Amino acid sequence: MQLEFWEQQIPFEYPFTISNGRTKTHQQSLIVKLSLGNWIGYGEAPAIAYYNVTVTDMMEKLEKQRKLIEKFALIDPERFWHFLHHLFPQDPFLVCALDMAGWDLFGQMKKQPLHEMWNTTWDTNVVTPICDYTLGIDTIDKMVEKMNAHPWPIYKVKVGTDYDIEMMTELRQHTDKPLRVDANAGWTTEEALLKIPALAKLGVELVEQPLAKDNWEGMIQLKKQSALPLFADESCVFEKDVAICAEYFHGINIKLTKCSGPTPALRMIKEAKHLGLKVMMGSMNESVIGSAAIAQFLPQLDYVDMDGPILMTQLNAVGLNYSFENKDGKIAPLHLPGLGVQYKQPFNK
Repeated sequence: MQLEFWEQQIPFEYPFTISNGRTKTHQQSLIVKLSLGNWIGYGEAPAIAYYNVTVTDMMEKLEKQRKLIEKFALIDPERFWHFLHHLFPQDPFLVCALDMAGWDLFGQMKKQPLHEMWNTTWDTNVVTPICDYTLGIDTIDKMVEKMNAHPWPIYKVKVGTDYDIEMMTELRQHTDKPLRVDANAGWTTEEALLKIPALAKLGVELVEQPLAKDNWEGMIQLKKQSALPLFADESCVFEKDVAICAEYFHGINIKLTKCSGPTPALRMIKEAKHLGLKVMMGSMNESVIGSAAIAQFLPQLDYVDMDGPILMTQLNAVGLNYSFENKDGKIAPLHLPGLGVQYKQPFNK
């Protein structure tokens, strides 16, 4: 195989803020390209400051291991993931980008989209989850403005402020669409016990990561009393976390970048369903490349958050259709091989 990689930086339409005041105006990502003859596979790993993940660091590590990666014979993507997992044992984001590219390349070689390779059916007759649109934390007036500017069937609202209930109350005055909230571990147990009943009265559908990732005592109390389904995000990163979270949450949010790629995500979904957990797959603000990988899991998911491309001002690939005209949030089936999208360079709107 031949390995190429580069940094990508795409601006957000609005500054993107989550709990604890973490704001970004652009999304930096690593894009990797694996090629074998005329076949090409792409993968992506976003840089995330609060996980200490930088594109520069990932590129330096890739360069050091370039020869070993290029010598690998890609006859089985799962075998490739195990090789990468041992090559970069502390770098799940980097492993994810390569695992994603490996699956894309393998799909090109086999002339199959990934969802077919994973023995799932996805066509216009199959009901798949509707993608939400995320509203980052801002002033209440600004959040209402964002929502009104982007009609969408489901909104996910970032919370973790002193005015969460006031914010949600005002948003509810402007839409009858389903609302979900994501606290990004920003609440205390006491706050969550007060806020969740109020959110339930406002018709909120679910709550994502209400407490700190290791506040298990608080989560036990919250699960017993919560009027809404609780989904783990920061508490559920790797495969080993799924069984633990089954005791404390009603569902899990799998992030490809955090768990180290599509290969372990497939195993996590299987275990979660065995344990009776609902399954969401979430975004780390990936561009079209990373979002297409999420889309390939749609026939296996209960919920999906893959709105990175619709939060940004540029698209780096074509083929992923969010039904912009209908504003219905449905993702059209991807029938091209691999990830099902085609990279474009230079990319633009």
